[in-house]
Amino acid sequence: MGEPFYITTAISYPNGKPHIGHAYEAIAADVIARFRRSQGRDVRFQTGTDEHGLKMAQTARAEGVEPRAFADKMSRLFQEMCDILNVSYDRFIRTSQPDHYRASQAIWTAMEERGDLYLGRYEGWYSVRDEAYYEPEELTEPEDGTKLSPQGTPVQWTVEESWFFRLSNYQQPLLDLYVSNPDFIQPESRRNEVVRFVEGGLKDLSISRTSFDWGVPAPASDNHVMYVWLDALTNYITGLGYPDKTELWERYWPADIHLIGKDVVRFHAVYWPAFLMSAGIELPKMVYGHGFLLSRGEKMSKSVGNVVDPLSLAETFGVDQLRYFLMREVTFGQDGSYSAEAIVNRVNAELANSFGNLAQRSLSMIFKNLDGVLPPPGEAAEDKELLERVAAACSELDQRFGEYAFSAGLEAWMGAVFACNAYIDAQAPWTLRKTDPERMAAVLGTLVAAVRRLAEAVVPVIPDSAEKLLAVIASGDGGQPIAQPQPLFPRLELSEDAEAAA
Repeated sequence: MGEPFYITTAISYPNGKPHIGHAYEAIAADVIARFRRSQGRDVRFQTGTDEHGLKMAQTARAEGVEPRAFADKMSRLFQEMCDILNVSYDRFIRTSQPDHYRASQAIWTAMEERGDLYLGRYEGWYSVRDEAYYEPEELTEPEDGTKLSPQGTPVQWTVEESWFFRLSNYQQPLLDLYVSNPDFIQPESRRNEVVRFVEGGLKDLSISRTSFDWGVPAPASDNHVMYVWLDALTNYITGLGYPDKTELWERYWPADIHLIGKDVVRFHAVYWPAFLMSAGIELPKMVYGHGFLLSRGEKMSKSVGNVVDPLSLAETFGVDQLRYFLMREVTFGQDGSYSAEAIVNRVNAELANSFGNLAQRSLSMIFKNLDGVLPPPGEAAEDKELLERVAAACSELDQRFGEYAFSAGLEAWMGAVFACNAYIDAQAPWTLRKTDPERMAAVLGTLVAAVRRLAEAVVPVIPDSAEKLLAVIASGDGGQPIAQPQPLFPRLELSEDAEAAA
C-alpha cells in the first residue's frame, strides 16, 4: 500500500437541495483524491452531510415532518449528487449516525477532562442560518434597522444556559501553530485573515444549546445538545473510528487536507484545532479555503433566484464537461464565475475541438488505414520532440495539481494538446498515406502515444471520458486491432435549455 492520504470536504448542510457550490467542492476534492491515487497514494476520501441544529429543526417543522425524516430525505439528495458527478468518496458520513454521536460525546468528554468546559449563560447575537454566534463589532446594520452577520444573514439576540469552551486559553497556542506551520491554512490570503482574527483576542465559545433538541446530547447534561459546529467538525475523526484506535485511525489521521469554503475557515482553522488541542488529538496538516463560485459574477442566493442545480448542469452539458470547466476556468482558492456561454465556449474549444478531435482523428486513421493495429511511435526528431513536450506538460500538470493549482496544470496540459494538433497538421498523415505509408504509421504511432499520456494525466478531472479513451487504446496493446473509435465530446450548443440550466 502506498503512503496514506486523507482528504475531507466540509460536510454539507442539507436544509435545502444541493447547489453548484456544493458540487464545486465535491468535484475539486474528487480531483485531488484521484490525482493522489494516480501517484500511488493510499487515499481515504470522506464527504457527507451535517444534519443537526436549529435551522434543520425549523425547516423540518415547516414541512410538517420530524427532523430525522427530513434529514434522511435531504441527505439522500447530496449523496445522489456525489454519485452522479462521479465523486469517488470512501465514506459518505451523516452526523445523525450512531457512531458519530459516540465520537462527538467522546471528544466532549476529553475536553471536559482537560478542564476546558464550564457551565454558564450565553447572551449574544446568533445567526440561525449560519448556526454561528457573532460579536457586535462584526455585525452590519442596513437602513431598515436589522442586524446582519458578516455573511449577510439575519442575527437575533439569544439568551440561554450554555456550556462554554475555554477558547481564550488557546489564543497563543493557535498563533504558535500558524507560525510553526505556515501551510496549515491555505491559500495565504485565508491565513492572513485568520491570524488577524486570533490576534484580536479570543472569547470563550458557547458549545451547547437548550432551545432545541435536534442534536447530539451533551454528556451528563439534561436538555443540552451540542452546538452544531462541535458536532459537525468531529465528523472528520468519526469517519476513522474515533475514539477507538482503529486501523483506519492509525493509518489515516491526521488528515492531509480539509477542503472547505472560505466562509467556514474560522471554524476549521480556529475552533477545530483548539478542540483537538484540548482533547489531546493530533492536528490536521492543512485547511484549504477555496473561493465562491459566482453566477455571472454574482453570489448565488435563493432570494435573488440564481441558485443553480448542479445535476441540471451535468445533464445539460455532461458530467466530465462540467468537471473540466470548473477546474479549468476557476483559479483555485479564488472566487470564480460561470455561465452557460462560458461552459459551452470552453468545452467546445478545448475538449471537443482540441483534445477530443485529436484523439478521434488519430485513432480513426489507424482504424481505417492500418486495420486498427496501433503502430509504434516514430523515431524522427520531430516525433521525439513532440513526446518530450507532452511528457513535460504532464509533469507540470502533476506539479501544479500537487499545489492545488488546477487551472495552471490544465493550462500546461492544454498547451501539449495544441502542440499535438499542430504536429498532426504539419505532418499531414492523410497525405503521407499515399506518398509514404511507413512515415504515416510512425506519425500515427507518435500521436497515439501522446494521446495515451495526455489521457492518463487528465483522468482525475474527466475520469469517465479519459478512461474510455484509454480502454480503446489499451485494447490495441499486443497487436490486437482496436474497434472503431467514437467521439468523446460532442459539441455543445448554446440553446435556451442550456441558458436555463445555468
